[in-house]
Amino acid sequence: MKTTAKKVFAALASLTLCASLAACGTETTPAANSGQKASGTKTVGIAMPTKSLERWNRDGEYLKKQFEDSGYKVELKYSDNKTDQQNNDIQSMIADGVDLLMIAAIDGSTLTQTLDDAKAKNIPVIAYDRLIMNTDAVSYYVSFDNYTVGKLQGEFVRDQLKLDTEAGPFNIEFTAGDPADNNAGFFFNGAYDALKPYIDEGKLVIPSGKTKFEQVATPEWKTDTAFDNMQNTLASYYSDGTKLDVALCSNDSTAMGVAKAITSDYAGDNQPILTGQDGDITNLRNIVDGIQTMTVYKNVNDEAGATLAVAKAILEGGTPDEGLLSSLGADASYDTSSYNNGVKVVPSYLLVPYVITKDNLQKLVDTGLYKWDANEKYLESTAETT
Repeated sequence: MKTTAKKVFAALASLTLCASLAACGTETTPAANSGQKASGTKTVGIAMPTKSLERWNRDGEYLKKQFEDSGYKVELKYSDNKTDQQNNDIQSMIADGVDLLMIAAIDGSTLTQTLDDAKAKNIPVIAYDRLIMNTDAVSYYVSFDNYTVGKLQGEFVRDQLKLDTEAGPFNIEFTAGDPADNNAGFFFNGAYDALKPYIDEGKLVIPSGKTKFEQVATPEWKTDTAFDNMQNTLASYYSDGTKLDVALCSNDSTAMGVAKAITSDYAGDNQPILTGQDGDITNLRNIVDGIQTMTVYKNVNDEAGATLAVAKAILEGGTPDEGLLSSLGADASYDTSSYNNGVKVVPSYLLVPYVITKDNLQKLVDTGLYKWDANEKYLESTAETT
């Protein structure tokens, strides 16, 4: 079942959004701890992948603040993109007796044994942003509609090139994300599926012939790897003056590498359409400067608000369900069929991302997470990133 509720999302970021969450479900979930601690003594363990990507700093610190402002203790750990370290970090939080785990996995397939230990201690688990695979210990998944992220990128390219009316051909190359990140395939497939009719028509051409996710994946989403891969593609397929019209990148860190390769090596007379995702500050500057064309933004306020709501419902002895969306006033969907982690279908709250270009940067300022610089040309972050 997949149901969509479309209302104003401002309520998500306020502390009043969860005042009646206990009423969202009346059943007692077996995943919840049996102890009846007061909310102020309950602890949430938050496991983030790394501090090397801006977005995880932003997510981690914002989530920590929201949980603490709601009266919970928080253990926040970053795992330096090392799966062994993340397992150890989570084991440490389990040993500390946290009441709930919220995990943004580095590799969603490497946590099975650790989460078996969490389940044995009746610690519920929320998979944050990335689905955790091969375990029945995951209670809920909170993320954005990741297929739609890619779809928005593909549709943006379609509209910019006017593919429904223009004959083309236009040349495009794809740069996808980390194979260990379950979301990466959704991003790529959403973009590719949106553009496939025009590829099949011959309006879009991929000179490198790299049409599969595995051919364009970027381990750990590394900027340097994306730079090397695009540099090799340009040298192999564009050195004769062939024009690159589109560089479709799944996120901002890969877009940074691709932009550097295009700037340093591409001999064409145009700036290709360059996509991204996340709203990283350097990429937003590149959008202003005309180097990057767009980014798909996933508002951490929205994701953190939904996660907080789900967590509070669990910790207060309720069962989050479709009705939680109504209490949030969320532009989101409750999905109980699409996200199978190999062991179970994980109930999922999927939020709606949106496209940011040079023309609507104010939309980011309106989130409260960004502000204009002194010259009102570029954006700066207002988030704490300790």
